[in-house]
Amino acid sequence: MAMSFDPFSQLDRFAASVLDAKASPRFMPVDLHRSGDHYVVNADLPGIDPGSVDVDVDGQVLTIRAERTAPETSGATWLSRERPYGSYLRQFSLGEGVDVERITASYENGVLSILIPVSERAKPRKIQITEKGSNAEQPQLNAAPAAAAS
Repeated sequence: MAMSFDPFSQLDRFAASVLDAKASPRFMPVDLHRSGDHYVVNADLPGIDPGSVDVDVDGQVLTIRAERTAPETSGATWLSRERPYGSYLRQFSLGEGVDVERITASYENGVLSILIPVSERAKPRKIQITEKGSNAEQPQLNAAPAAAAS
């Protein structure tokens, strides 16, 4: 069986060692989707102490910060060290259509889950159309919240 060498497969490790990636925040993979009247952010933070996780909103910017500290291994001879340690940071620009006062977060099994509710004013509405009578000058439209989708 022949083995091939891919010179680009080790590029990330090489760049991190040359640029000392400890100084800059690490990448935090996330999934983002809408479920009903909420946006859901799931961020992978395995091995992170929940006490080091910070989620805050400043205006319309949601910021997630976390820290993974390296274990004390004085005197160890490393054979391989691939797990990143240090700071993690991710920011999201929130639109005007979310309710920043009701954002909640939980952390379980290395996954940070953030629920971002859609504001009432951003929810779809059904516009009721009334018939224009012979003595009415202007058509009247009434806005009512649309039925919630299940």
